[in-house]
Amino acid sequence: MGGTVAVTTSTSNSNSMFPTTTSFILFISYMALFINQGILVTASQDSKKQYSYNTVTAVLLTEFIKLVISVIMYSQQNAKSHRKRPDLFHRDSFLAYIVEIRRNWKAFLYYFPTAFLYCLYNNLSYTNLANFDPTTYFLLLQLRVGVTGVVFQILFKQRLSSHQWFSLVLLMIGCMIKEINLNTFTSNAPWRFELSTGIILILLQVCCSSSAGVYNEYLLKRQTQIPLLFQNSCLYVDSVICNILFLTFQGNISTGLDLNALRTILFTPIYLFVVLNNAAIGIVTSFFLSHLNSILKTFASALELLFTAVLCYLIFGIPIYINTIISIFVVSFAIWLYSKQPVDNRKAFQVEEVQEEEREKFIREV
Repeated sequence: MGGTVAVTTSTSNSNSMFPTTTSFILFISYMALFINQGILVTASQDSKKQYSYNTVTAVLLTEFIKLVISVIMYSQQNAKSHRKRPDLFHRDSFLAYIVEIRRNWKAFLYYFPTAFLYCLYNNLSYTNLANFDPTTYFLLLQLRVGVTGVVFQILFKQRLSSHQWFSLVLLMIGCMIKEINLNTFTSNAPWRFELSTGIILILLQVCCSSSAGVYNEYLLKRQTQIPLLFQNSCLYVDSVICNILFLTFQGNISTGLDLNALRTILFTPIYLFVVLNNAAIGIVTSFFLSHLNSILKTFASALELLFTAVLCYLIFGIPIYINTIISIFVVSFAIWLYSKQPVDNRKAFQVEEVQEEEREKFIREV
């Protein structure tokens, strides 16, 4: 679902990258789930690269599953922190969640813009995976790193260095290389880069992902007093509402919420795996960012390209051309270069927190 850019520079020491066994498992799981999602969605298409199931229903079901898991995990975590027996269906297990809602109900309002952008992003992913092979899809999605840099400067009012912008421009060039048809160099036809509808849609998806990711990061850093799992549940509640509104806008509210549409997904293994894998991505991503950092998240994105290209060649017979190899190399190098000097806005928030504490102290004294 969206990328964070505010991190600290890690050392090359492996113990620093993966301080615990859990952190290493999260890294592998995050990367494997994203690679698996591209392959599963492609496998769920028919011979005409169309979907035989309602994709909006699939996204809605995914958000509902993530919501249920987040509420259960929050309730169990709260029960353990109060040394209570973590009974899954005990009334007291969910009482703390209700109390949290009453205490931080405004969080549901704050997460609505993020939910809307992620809703659009998730639904566009099905359309774009039908227009592009998984390798091309993941390559073009790397443009979100550059867009994230632009949105980050606007939202956080923090300039990026020339080193950072060079890596971002290099990244965009690498993504464009993948779209160049090398056959035009051997033909008499003039070379041109076609701005197709598919490219426009994936650029829209990139903008949704980048904007949602930066704004989500902004909320998490400004609301550290609110538990992470509760914030996740706020996002998923808003996402369910946004997806229902999306169905209404499409005029598919009756078919999207139809039991037959739901039954098609639940009783067709490949469709169900798409939904469950997507739900797992959302849950694992939140833990990934809490245990590790965005440098490793960026490296994982680069590794996704390499493994996806190889696996799609082996599974679907999608050929790997020379421009794909060059593009993967350039994109991977650009991501590595960017990770050497990532953006860090933690100090700015620390200053704001100190200033806020001083203002509150002054008000109390007055």
